[in-house]
Amino acid sequence: MRTTILTLFPELLDKFLNYSIIKKIIHKKIIKIDIVNFREFSKDRNKRVDDYQYGGGPGMVIALPAIVAAIKKYKKKNSKVILLSPQGKTYTQELAKTYTKCKHLILIAGHYEGFDERILNYVDEVISIGDYVLTGGEVPCMVMVETIARLLEQGISKESLQSETFNENLLDYPIYTKPLNFEGYNVPKVLLSGNHQLINKYRREQQMKKTKKYRNDMYKKYLKEHK
Repeated sequence: MRTTILTLFPELLDKFLNYSIIKKIIHKKIIKIDIVNFREFSKDRNKRVDDYQYGGGPGMVIALPAIVAAIKKYKKKNSKVILLSPQGKTYTQELAKTYTKCKHLILIAGHYEGFDERILNYVDEVISIGDYVLTGGEVPCMVMVETIARLLEQGISKESLQSETFNENLLDYPIYTKPLNFEGYNVPKVLLSGNHQLINKYRREQQMKKTKKYRNDMYKKYLKEHK
């Protein structure tokens, strides 16, 4: 799989590529990630990519020429172009799974007041990682890359994926390690029993309890799917 990130601040992404799972997946050639500074596509002598809004308003807007030139340079027949914006469809684990089937993703990180609205004519989807506003789109791009990359075959073990939060609309079960007693807080005895049938039953019960408490919306979906 190949991912191209179009950004004005590539240095914000450099360390990300040398981090833990992402570094390993790149090394194994499971995914190829290109970081492109689309400022380089600006024909302005000062490499300017933004301008004032028509109609007036605060902040600068990213103009179309440079970003569209970058999109056209890297887009192929099998590419999916995604604009990261708080105005987009909310990103989920299920969406991450669908994107693992893509041969090539082009992710666009915005800045300032955002892009000229006409950019929507050049992208396939608009995605938001949550109902809040960030300074730029680099963090959302990192979120998408990591969630997708770790789902790719050989990314991480299938056993780890199976027990993760959001599978079956349930949060992950509580986990513990040494010491057995920490300031009066004990590890549940069932986890020490060696009875894996009881342990699995306990963990499922805890998943349901935890999901109901913290994500009742997901819990309702789980109940609906398991009637």
